[in-house]
Amino acid sequence: MKTLYFDSNYVFRLYSSEPGAAEVQALADRAASLATAWHGRAELASILLRKRREAALSDIAAEEIRLQIRDDLDLGAIEFLPLSESVMARLESVLATAPAATNLRAADALHLACAAEHGFTEVHSNDRLFLAAALLFGLTGVNVIPSP
Repeated sequence: MKTLYFDSNYVFRLYSSEPGAAEVQALADRAASLATAWHGRAELASILLRKRREAALSDIAAEEIRLQIRDDLDLGAIEFLPLSESVMARLESVLATAPAATNLRAADALHLACAAEHGFTEVHSNDRLFLAAALLFGLTGVNVIPSP
């Protein structure tokens, strides 16, 4: 078993019942551990706020998920990888030579540079822009969530 790199949307699905959650949870069950970039913590907090705003989660349910994430972090089940100078240098280098038509958000570029810099060869996400940009960083993008 190996450590898998999940983007924040995949990490959130570990705690939700959204479409694709079962597939992501099954994948995670086969992994030794999970990793994501340090800023993924902020993204998870933002996801929880958005779910509350959209009334997809109650305040109580969102707090329960937040505490579960905290417990998994404390247990080492999820590692939040540091965003170092080498991560930033890789991000800047890749984006400087990326095709002009590349559509990639800054937070996703941080994820991809972080995964590459920490030695991952695959990243897991269901975000099509994220998956398309993975190749720029020498990564294979994997999505286990079936298309609707």
